Amino acid sequence: MQDVHFPQTLEQARRGRARLVFDELMVFCRMIELLNEEKTGDSEIRLDIGKKFMGSFVQRLGFAPTGGQLRIMNEIAGDLAGETYMNRLVQGDVGSGKTAIAFYAMECMRASGYQSVMMAPTEILAEQHCNAAKELFPAGEVACITGSLKGKGKKVELEKLRMGEAKIIIGTHALIYGDVEFDNLGLIITDEQHRFGVKQRAAIAGKGKDVHTLTMSATPIPRSLALVLYGKTDISILDEMPPGRKEIKTYLIRKRKYGDMIGFIRREMDAGRQVYMVCPLIEDGKDDELQSATAMFEEVRETYAGTGMALLHGRLKAKEKQEIMQGFAAGEIKMLVSTTVIEVGVNVPNASVMAVINAERFGLAQLHQLRGRVGRGADQAYCFLLSDHTGAFERLKVLADTNNGFEIAEKDMEFRGVGDVFGTRQHGKGVLKIANLVQDMRQLEKARHVLEILAKNDRFAWEYGGITQAAKEVMDSKMLEIALN
Repeated sequence: MQDVHFPQTLEQARRGRARLVFDELMVFCRMIELLNEEKTGDSEIRLDIGKKFMGSFVQRLGFAPTGGQLRIMNEIAGDLAGETYMNRLVQGDVGSGKTAIAFYAMECMRASGYQSVMMAPTEILAEQHCNAAKELFPAGEVACITGSLKGKGKKVELEKLRMGEAKIIIGTHALIYGDVEFDNLGLIITDEQHRFGVKQRAAIAGKGKDVHTLTMSATPIPRSLALVLYGKTDISILDEMPPGRKEIKTYLIRKRKYGDMIGFIRREMDAGRQVYMVCPLIEDGKDDELQSATAMFEEVRETYAGTGMALLHGRLKAKEKQEIMQGFAAGEIKMLVSTTVIEVGVNVPNASVMAVINAERFGLAQLHQLRGRVGRGADQAYCFLLSDHTGAFERLKVLADTNNGFEIAEKDMEFRGVGDVFGTRQHGKGVLKIANLVQDMRQLEKARHVLEILAKNDRFAWEYGGITQAAKEVMDSKMLEIALN
């Protein structure tokens, strides 16, 4: 403490801070371990999955999975047959094929008589998953629960859940409410987990006692941080893209280049390809600098007269959204002007251009998700980020420099912080007062190393909360040496 408050040299100050950071991170890591110890338990849902099971599922998929997908499917099969409940995080970049992995896990549960639920962040994505599920599973065993489901139709679906007729359940936030009851829930999957709050994830988990959990994210947490934050959670990295995918070319441009972009878009549409244009607002508001989707739609409708186009935003009824997306997927709509309602899940391989207006108003993770809506086919894809906001250029340049989701996650964490991992905040400074999980990652790794030393040298004290003299000696002799070197 003397070195921190009254240092005589810069080296003294450095050593003092290093020790405080180290102490704080060691407590932080132990808190993470204790939280993860609460998540594990002896499984009462142990599945006997034969070696031929995956082969029959893959045949039904209709395409050859990547090596990464097959590896993670095997990991999940091992989890479901294990002695403890599965608690696995699957991290994979946009378009890497996480949904097929989720469906495999659901098929394992279905074949063993259990229900599975997948929670998606938007109705568009939930409906897309439902349509895909009905092609893969018996349609009568698939249920879709969303906020727009009303009246008799809702009662029918909820009854299928209660009676156990529906084995594959897909929905939105509507799944967390009190009138949703399951008969034999065995697996909970959270898709695009960054879109749900901590309390929302806890609410859906509360629907089933002692179940397997699978979390999927296309906004990867940096590898080094994930190992600390998730501790005993198993982490699968899906770092292999489907064959034939080309890297999306991303350009950060000023609004004075808008005309050039419009001309490029026309050439892409003339060549038979499709385009997204995304705006931060639905309608014009008080901020004249922000482009609304409604105003943009009127503008491009004149610019590209005779071209099929549509306006999509969150205020439209579910049926209208579905009709628009079906028209876009069928190629009848060449340009889709939208808000971020299309951020996740929309799969149109013929779309080759994503143009984001007022890009400074979006986070890096959100922009990476939007960019992932294109580049799903064999054609070269492009992403344009329009902004005159000079202060945001350093941040936006990250997207222009890389398509790697993990690198983007590192930068996003630097700009936004990592949030409060013990509470409910999703971003910001978080629980740490001195240490920085980005800048002090090396100290973080050292803290974990010391925890391992303590556990090995004094298991009794570690398990029962006390620190005996033996552990104290290890701590005093090793901790300062490791922390400062």
